[in-house]
Amino acid sequence: MKTMKIIIAYPFVILIAALLINVFIIGMNPHVLAMPSLETIRAIVISGVLLVINHTWLMTTTELTRARFRMFSTPEEWAASETNPEDCSREGIIELKRQHDTHLNNTENIIYYIFLSIAFIFISPPVLAAQILIIGYAVSRLMYSYSFLAGKDGMRGLFMTLSLLLLYCMACYLALGLVL
Repeated sequence: MKTMKIIIAYPFVILIAALLINVFIIGMNPHVLAMPSLETIRAIVISGVLLVINHTWLMTTTELTRARFRMFSTPEEWAASETNPEDCSREGIIELKRQHDTHLNNTENIIYYIFLSIAFIFISPPVLAAQILIIGYAVSRLMYSYSFLAGKDGMRGLFMTLSLLLLYCMACYLALGLVL
């Protein structure tokens, strides 16, 4: 029962933290639509490169897991290997699922990041805030991937929370600026 309450409260706590960060640390001003500054473009580029590295790392470790446990992606690969999915070890199945879950979680979260960060850079946010939120998100996703793959649950939770906080900060900044 306590766990259920924590799960329900979790996004609201992050939302409140994001609101407080925007109001008291970043500072809220009405949006000014403008071409992004060179500094915010740099932040997007750095973030993009880090996220491509993360994707490449996940893609590579997934294939290494398949190779290590002699698991294949397609029916054609299985047929050519003259083995069956039923021959896979339980450990291999669990490790491949970990790879897939890490990749899926990153993909799900990056979709929102893309929309928010692109809108965010066009409304003239403070440059330092934009750099921290945009690059910080990519770094937190890299650390999330590492901790998920390494089985470090506490660390995974920390970086999941940090990446969500950074997303919520961008979303709140965008939303609050509409009503100022």
